[in-house]
Parts: sequence; C-alpha cells; structure tokens
Amino acid sequence: MKDKCSFIYSEDLLKYKFSNQHPFNQFRLKLTVDLLKKMNALHDEQMVPPRLATDEELCLIHDPDYVNAVKLAGQNKLPNERAENFGIGTEDTPIFPNMHEASSLLVGGTLTAVDQVMSGQAVHALHLGGGLHHGFRGKASGFCIYNDSSVAIKYLQNKYNARVLYVDTDAHHGDGVQWSFYDDPNVCTLSIHETGRYLFPGTGNVNERGHGNGYGFSFNIPVDAFTEDESWLFAYKSALKEVAEFFKPDVILTQNGADSHYYDPLTHLSATMKIYREIPRLAHEVAHQYCEGRWIAVGGGGYDIWRVVPRAWALIWLEMTENSNCYGSLPAEWVNFWQKEAPVTLPNEWDDPENVYPPIPRKKEISEKNIITLEKALYPIRNHQKSESK
Repeated sequence: MKDKCSFIYSEDLLKYKFSNQHPFNQFRLKLTVDLLKKMNALHDEQMVPPRLATDEELCLIHDPDYVNAVKLAGQNKLPNERAENFGIGTEDTPIFPNMHEASSLLVGGTLTAVDQVMSGQAVHALHLGGGLHHGFRGKASGFCIYNDSSVAIKYLQNKYNARVLYVDTDAHHGDGVQWSFYDDPNVCTLSIHETGRYLFPGTGNVNERGHGNGYGFSFNIPVDAFTEDESWLFAYKSALKEVAEFFKPDVILTQNGADSHYYDPLTHLSATMKIYREIPRLAHEVAHQYCEGRWIAVGGGGYDIWRVVPRAWALIWLEMTENSNCYGSLPAEWVNFWQKEAPVTLPNEWDDPENVYPPIPRKKEISEKNIITLEKALYPIRNHQKSESK
C-alpha cells in the first residue's frame, strides 16, 4: 500500500513576487503543478491549501519589530532607512505590496505540511512554495523575507516535541536555518552546497559545527565550483546516511533548491537531472528507516524556471507517491502548451542529454577535493565511531 501524501498548494503562493525582472519567480510552482497534472500524477484530493502563519508563529523565530516592519513595508509605510536596517527594500529583497501576507502564506504552507505529517493525516507532505532558508531573526536576506523552515522546526519542537533532521541541497548554504539552531542538540542541520568562495552567502564551511550544546550537530559540505553528478551524489549519499544514523531523527525536513543544475544562471555547479532523481529517493529511504516515514519537503532556490525546476520538483512528488512514470518523454501536452511562453527551448525528456555541457577540464581535481571536504565534514562522526569500536 502506498503512503498517503499531501501536496500543499494554492495559486495565492504566486503573490510572493518581487518584480517581473527578479530571478526569484514563483511561477515555477504553477509550471510544476501543471506538469504533474498533465501526467495524471497529482489529484485534487491530494492537494491541501496553505494557511497564513500567525504573528505568534512567525515570532517563534522572528523578532516582533521585524514582523511589524515587514507589515509596514507592504503598506508603503516604512521609511527607506528603516527598511534597509531590516534587509528589505534592497536589490535582493525589494518591497512589494502586501509582502507580509504573501510571506506569511509561504510560512503557513510549511506549517500545514508539518501538521499533515505529524498528525498522521499524511506520511509525507510537499510544500514547494517554502524553502526560504536565508531569512534571519530580524533581517531579510537572499530573496527570503521570513524563514519558513526555521519557523517550522521550532513549531515541530514546541507542538510535537520532535528531534528534527534538516537536509538542505540548495546550491546556496542554508545559513538562516543553521544559525537559528546552532546551539540546539535536538536539531541537526546538513547542508551540501557550492563553496561560499564565489557564491552567496559565503558561509557553510566544514568547521561550522555548532556551538555549546549544539556542537557536533551542524554539518556542512561545501563542494567545489563545477562539481558534477557523480562527485555531488557521492558526497550527498555518504553524508545523509551517516548523519541520519548518528542523529536518529523523529522527522526529516528537506529543503530542495533546484539550483545546482548546470543551467542555473546564479550558480557554478555542473549537475544534471541525475541528482534530482536521487535526492528525494534517498530522503524517502532514510525517512522510512528512522522516522516511520515522516518526511516534510519544501522548495527553495531554482532560477531556470522553465528547463530545470518543473522536472526537478515534480520528481520529489513522484518519489513520495511511488509513481514510476517519470522516464523517457515529458508529456507533449505540457511541452507544447508552455513552449509558446518560454524564452528557451523546453526539454522533451525527463533526463538531460549526455552532452548537456562541454567536458570539465579539472574533473579529477574537483572530485578529489570534494572527497577531502566530505571526510573533514564527517570526521566527528567517524572519529566517534572509531573510539567506540576500540
């Protein structure tokens, strides 16, 4: 019998919109939903609308003064100099009308997913509108106004007394979530991302391991620019299996930014759709191994909204629902319908062609460097295992 799954969605999620030119474009949600519907893999009875997060819920993580500033900004009542102190009104996070309400709905969608899973209404829940992992207690950052994952983890702790494993596969380091729980031994964060040497936010080093009681519960694997599938997947599979065995969570929350792909315009990695098959497959396996299947997944980055994000995000839902109809051709109806609007040629297949990019000259060097990084990141676990076996 297949696990019951919930898909959190409403078109109101598209109201989180900075401008027509901004790279963060929630229209990718609509493209993904349409792809799943056109292949008959998403049904109305599986869809659950998001709710608004309350101010009290937002303030589990965010400062009340910041929440109030976001409200004022969305009503055009916040002076520019005050806005900049809160990280809003910047190039990354411009002010837009009703931004508090749009942002609260994203957070509320992730809380809806949490309640679906933790109340037993679903074994897995997917909220692609969430995954805004850069937001801080009192400041917006990196396209993120509120940090839905951080709020959701605190909500999981307070309401369900859960030990949470947060797994972030966005190309950008999940800094906001990491710092929110840096001293908390009941939250384990694992982020695999492009090294911060050339990429925002510049954090996520292997030596960021936690603080105080939380020391040893923060894991970072910063892979080198131009990392390809095989090296990326080796790091991901090794880290997730070892960290899950070490931490033994009650629930897994995965952030599924789809910006490690070669086509992504904001990053410098060379992954293909191969990693987006494996990311949810292994998360699913680990959830059943340690958490009785409890798995909440959110979206995140992903800036090639036509060629990459719909395929990558559809694969999460297809894995959750154990739907194997995701090889070969994409639905012609979907490709033909959206090609009229797309500024690029849409793919016809689920998988990328072998020659999607020219050969990487430093492949061996990059792969070897990533292995060393992985070993450093997992050293505390492996060293502990060695000392226990003596």
